[in-house]
Amino acid sequence: MTGPKKRWLDQEAGPVVRPYALTRGRTRPRAGSFDLIDVVSATGVPTTGMPWLGPEHERILAACRRAVVVADVASDIDLPLAVVRVLLSDLYQAGLVTVLRPATDAPISDLTVMRNVLDGLKAL
Repeated sequence: MTGPKKRWLDQEAGPVVRPYALTRGRTRPRAGSFDLIDVVSATGVPTTGMPWLGPEHERILAACRRAVVVADVASDIDLPLAVVRVLLSDLYQAGLVTVLRPATDAPISDLTVMRNVLDGLKAL
């Protein structure tokens, strides 16, 4: 392969694009934070008045057509979690995704439940 495309492709690693190029240099979400277990879902379709919407944003929206956990979105579209969080914040600000956070009000006080969880993890 010759020409300008050669510098964007590594024969062993594949396409070479730095994560900050996808987020326009941002390393933190603009709006809120997205935990690994937060559930996101697409709420609408992007309009033509959104020129900032890149192919990665569209891939995230496609992955969020049904409610999905943030960690699964990153895995499904094969992007680093930090990048997905920044791109999700863009979509959240534009009103294209909603975020549901698990309730953290009630602490787990039943020791039996925690032991069962631990036993299950050990069995894996």
